[in-house]
Amino acid sequence: MMKTSVPNPIILLVLLLFAGSMTGFSQTKYVLAASPEFKVEGGSTLHDWAMVSKSGTGEGLFLIENGQFKSVKSLAVSLPAETLKSGTKGLDTNAYKALNTEKNKEIKFVLKELTGSGASYVAKGDLTIAGVTKPVSIPVKMTSSAGKFTFEGSLDTKLTHFSVTPPTALMGTVKTEDNIKLSFKSTFQPNI
Repeated sequence: MMKTSVPNPIILLVLLLFAGSMTGFSQTKYVLAASPEFKVEGGSTLHDWAMVSKSGTGEGLFLIENGQFKSVKSLAVSLPAETLKSGTKGLDTNAYKALNTEKNKEIKFVLKELTGSGASYVAKGDLTIAGVTKPVSIPVKMTSSAGKFTFEGSLDTKLTHFSVTPPTALMGTVKTEDNIKLSFKSTFQPNI
């Protein structure tokens, strides 16, 4: 009778880890650095407007090879909706009412797929505004410096796409346009 040998699972694990380290490939957890910028811009029958937030949280699992960014395996970003500020209290109040921020406190993005290379990518994922989640595709520019990665992009969409009724003011004489532009610039750093 011939004896067959079964490979030791510990030896296989060590070999796999060693082979992975030879390629210089790693998966590293990154977190959103301080002072990201999220912006919502739109217009109305009276004037253009913009709301900006410098708050948010986020984390992702980045794929790094030989110190170079390759891709993102997972990423989620969230910002408190009421951190968006226009500098005008009335506009902010109307926006929070339209977003129903008492019930929908967060605006969220969860990455599903990142394609591209170098500095140009397309981020596909789920964007949640006012409790409504929709798939989106956002062109993204990426830069790196000192082990940190900065992502910048924008998306043209509509308030009604997220079931948000464009707010009105002054007894309906000032109407917010449905079209909005969402933009962001956020830096991720290794989670230390």
